Amino acid sequence: MRMKGNEIAACLVIALGVGGVLAGSLLGLDLTGKPAVQAAAVVEPQPAAPEPTPEPTPEPQPVVETVRFSASGDNLIHEGLYNQALSRGGGDYYDFSYAYANLKDFYTGFDLNWLNQETLVNDVYDPSGYPCFSTPGDITDALYDVGFRVFSLSNNHSYDKGAGGITASLEHWAQMPEDAVSMGFYNLDTYDEYVYKTVNGITFGFLSYTELTNGIPTPSGSQYGVVTLAERDIIARQMADMRPNCDVLIVSCHWGTEGSHVINDFQRQTAQWLADQGADLIIGTHPHVTQSAQWLTAADGHTAFVTYSLGNFISAQSTEDTMIGALLDITFEKTTQPDGTVSIALQNPRLVPVVTQYEAAYRNIRVYLYRDYTDELGAAHGNFQLSRAYIEQVLTSSIDEEFLVLD
Repeated sequence: MRMKGNEIAACLVIALGVGGVLAGSLLGLDLTGKPAVQAAAVVEPQPAAPEPTPEPTPEPQPVVETVRFSASGDNLIHEGLYNQALSRGGGDYYDFSYAYANLKDFYTGFDLNWLNQETLVNDVYDPSGYPCFSTPGDITDALYDVGFRVFSLSNNHSYDKGAGGITASLEHWAQMPEDAVSMGFYNLDTYDEYVYKTVNGITFGFLSYTELTNGIPTPSGSQYGVVTLAERDIIARQMADMRPNCDVLIVSCHWGTEGSHVINDFQRQTAQWLADQGADLIIGTHPHVTQSAQWLTAADGHTAFVTYSLGNFISAQSTEDTMIGALLDITFEKTTQPDGTVSIALQNPRLVPVVTQYEAAYRNIRVYLYRDYTDELGAAHGNFQLSRAYIEQVLTSSIDEEFLVLD
């Protein structure tokens, strides 16, 4: 259909109007040609993120540290023991490991193991037995391997080889690994040979004394010697010097009546006096048979513990009772409060029996835990039969029930 001229003109006007609107819109102009006003975007306010709740400051807690400690009695080395050790070492070395092998696993359960070394140890003097002992230096290889790290040397045999024996013994112990300590010989001018050892954050101080030296005086010309339990002025000074520097003060005493299960008055009075001076643990040796133990209350109110006699650890003595000993098992707990206050608790002291075994003619001398000892072994014991029933009778009659552990 053909459009008339006026219709064509009208269409052009409409088209131009629409195009202008579109162009103005694109250029930001309104229909009057003025810039178009854009509507501002509406931004909804966001809520502020909450402040994190601060964690409460933890209350300071006490620090608790523990050490499980063992003490073993007289390591009394007779001829049979060192001759058998030499044979097992092929004649070139004293292999004592057989004598102690049955207890090696037991000692691994402790943090610190203490032993009364009853005889002088050195390689200067020929080995000898009763009455004046000297033990080959190789024995300390076996003792160290079993787990002993603390050795008490003050006893009635300390002067068996005179001044030379003291010197030779001190030289031997000085060559031990750094984590092994020994005490019992003191500089006779200063008396300040103090021994400390720190384990699991607990510092131990050790002193070692004897009641007698078998009538042998301090060897002439010796710079070192023992301190006897009668020398209380020296002991009091040593304990006062050491007490501020250790958490636990352990004093060993070679005392009592040999062969007797009865605790004598000297032992009881001395133990109380030592507790009053600051001792925490008092370890008794020398009678070669077992005696009981006791809690003590010191003058300042602290609690101490004493074992009056652990008996023999190992020996080649010849009576039934000297075959029976006990090992002390005790735990020390140190609590340090946030303000720095320190307290020490002695926990669960137990006496664990041991038995020395040998066959006829003192063959195969060795030590067993009583829990591993059998009547078959007892029937084969040299010199006598040693039944479990007899051993239990000795133990229960000499050690208070609260401290004795038979299994």
